[in-house]
Amino acid sequence: MPEAVIVAAARSPIGRARKGSLAQLRPDDLTVQLVRAALAQVPALDPTEIDDLMLGCGLPGGEQGDNMARVVAVLLGLDDVPGTTVTRYCASSVQTTRMALHAIRAGEGDVFVSAGVETVSRHDRGTSDSWPDTHNPAFAEAEARTRDAAESGADGWTDPRADGRLPDVYIAMGQTAENLARARGVTREEMDRFAVRSQHLAEQAIASGFYRREITPVTLPDGSTVDADDGPRAGVSYDAVAALKPVFRPNGLITAGNCCPLNDGAAALVVMSDTRARELGITPLARIVATGVTGLSPEIMGLGPVAASRQALRRAGMTIDDVDLIEINEAFAAQVIPSAHDLGIDPFGDKLNVHGGAIALGHPYGMTGARITTTLINGLRATDRTIGLETMCVGGGQGMAVILERLS
Repeated sequence: MPEAVIVAAARSPIGRARKGSLAQLRPDDLTVQLVRAALAQVPALDPTEIDDLMLGCGLPGGEQGDNMARVVAVLLGLDDVPGTTVTRYCASSVQTTRMALHAIRAGEGDVFVSAGVETVSRHDRGTSDSWPDTHNPAFAEAEARTRDAAESGADGWTDPRADGRLPDVYIAMGQTAENLARARGVTREEMDRFAVRSQHLAEQAIASGFYRREITPVTLPDGSTVDADDGPRAGVSYDAVAALKPVFRPNGLITAGNCCPLNDGAAALVVMSDTRARELGITPLARIVATGVTGLSPEIMGLGPVAASRQALRRAGMTIDDVDLIEINEAFAAQVIPSAHDLGIDPFGDKLNVHGGAIALGHPYGMTGARITTTLINGLRATDRTIGLETMCVGGGQGMAVILERLS
């Protein structure tokens, strides 16, 4: 059975939504630049050999609609390359990588592009609480029911199905973080200290040139270029983060400081069978060892990394102790901390998100999976380690995970 290997990885800078550096760039135009950059890393590959261009997008609609992957293929001049756009919210471009893995192992193709994009600036569904649109009265009612359920139990969150109600599958993500913080006893101080850690580690990584190695400069419509992330916020202190007010509940724990912002960005991977890579004389960056995808209650979706990581580890024949570096997407500090504890990881230790995470850098939903893969490979190479785990929670109550083995 052929193995699936990653032979190229590229990501854009991450811009802050609406007022950031990428706000004027269409998502398809942004994606074209990143796919082109990834393909340029493997000059031995004839792009017409691509079996499918698969693009993850968290919220496909408007400029992100109309099967954007096919639009990207045509804009690249690859009329004979098919394209499909996939959504699994935050894990959309983890899903496209998983699809490439499955196709290669099934013998139904040798070369795939796994890309991801989100430009919150260019659609009207992004709000201060990710999605759905919290100005919609139906979602406001759903949030109120969830808040009432959370505050009705002596120990915090209570599953609304306990009294016969249906779950609110796509309640606002901030409410799920509040639920989880209360259910698991995560303190405001823990969350704020984790958030400050993310900011400081990202600053250190930037200063060392770590992120410069993985970022592809992006050209804007006016001809200027962007070559660095808009985040992190320089010089963030614990006292400043601790002074922020909660944003989702009057007496809540989640603030703008201990969760990710809204963002724009794109990333692309070239995934190939190991046999085709050898034929072309290409040295792979990493092998995709195993993946996992699982579900859980939507109201506490932030624990999604736990079961998904365990599933991937089981499929790989590994334990968490076999993993050298771990990236848990930082949607909220409230979910990273308990997820890490459940997996047997020190959330403040030297394996987890050691170059910062989404709290500092940002989380463009569809981009994030491919971005974290790129960062994880970069991190394994920088620290001369071998096995990496990427995992994240997913809106609606899911988790995904990928295990990588560095090969070069």
